[in-house]
Amino acid sequence: MAVLFFIVFIDLLGFGIIIPQLPFYGVQFGASPAAVTLLMACYSLAQFVMSPVLGRLSDRIGRRPVLLVSMACSCLAYLWLGFAGALWMLFGARLLAGAGAGNIAAAQAYITDVTSPETRAKGMGMIGAAFGLGFTIGPWLGGVVAGTEPTPADLQRPAFLAAVLSALAFVLVVAILKESLPAGGAPTRANRWELARSSLQRPMLRLLILLFFAITAAFAGMETTFALWTKEAFGWGPEQVGWLFFFVGCVLIVVQGALIGPLSRRLGEARLVLIGSAAIALGLGAVTVSAHLPMLMVASACLALGMGLLNPSITSLISRQAAVDERGGIMGVAQSGASLARVAGPAVAGPLFELLGRNAPYYAGALVMLGVLGFALRLPRDRAVPAVQPERAS
Repeated sequence: MAVLFFIVFIDLLGFGIIIPQLPFYGVQFGASPAAVTLLMACYSLAQFVMSPVLGRLSDRIGRRPVLLVSMACSCLAYLWLGFAGALWMLFGARLLAGAGAGNIAAAQAYITDVTSPETRAKGMGMIGAAFGLGFTIGPWLGGVVAGTEPTPADLQRPAFLAAVLSALAFVLVVAILKESLPAGGAPTRANRWELARSSLQRPMLRLLILLFFAITAAFAGMETTFALWTKEAFGWGPEQVGWLFFFVGCVLIVVQGALIGPLSRRLGEARLVLIGSAAIALGLGAVTVSAHLPMLMVASACLALGMGLLNPSITSLISRQAAVDERGGIMGVAQSGASLARVAGPAVAGPLFELLGRNAPYYAGALVMLGVLGFALRLPRDRAVPAVQPERAS
């Protein structure tokens, strides 16, 4: 798992470099706030279409080839982004990156291959910590490279740096990552649509995927408007946003790298879903009343704590509902739902920001998280929810 941790970190470092810069890319080409959020969301639209395909493919041919394809697509997409000369090119580059974004589902399936149900939340937490570390250093590094008042030439440098990092991750997979799936792969018993339908027919799995969708939508609405919020509230540029993301990433690293394992053993993943949902609702509400940096840091810490608890807990619970021969596919379905949420969240948040003011997306997100909190009460709250062996689709 240490090798996978390092590879995911390198890849997510490149992703983190770009995320805070995208709103400023859009502004350079005259994009409105609604268009900027769509620029962020189009990545997830392509990911929504392709995640189940890549997840199921990883069940058939292995996790390693899927990781290689996704990292190659990321590298090409960052190069295209760096050379973009028009708004449509930005959208094209983000669609290409999203289409190859099999990293998450394949990495999570890899973890399910090499962990037991009892240690799975900790394993998912390690991947989450790699994400957090990538998002800690990436936005800060991208902000430093771009500067406080970036010109179009300044914004090219983060894109090219991200391309180099994705190429490095590709080389590391080729050189040192061993395949986790047994030779010959797992038998494929259902295509992507049958698997998605089967997933939504299982009550507990359906509830978990819907909760994952709602959580991701609320958080994505915040993410895609946050740079615009800070620009309007505090007059910030990429470097200041990058430093705040650095702080958020530090909190994520602590939660997912050190706390999630002991907490999941002591409280169980279902209780962590409740705590995480409450923390995100509180954080979204606190953003709206943040008149100075210390308050904004408190709000950001609540958001980071919430996501740090929620992501590994939800994915661990979902993985327990999957049989051995469908883990990659089920994780792909879950990630596809999360990708759709990253389209829906920004698609709502952008117009809310533009029409009703900068705080409107955060009020809406907090209401969604309160709804999640209510539905999460239906999850069994014993400390170790037993893995199930669901019927295979024929």
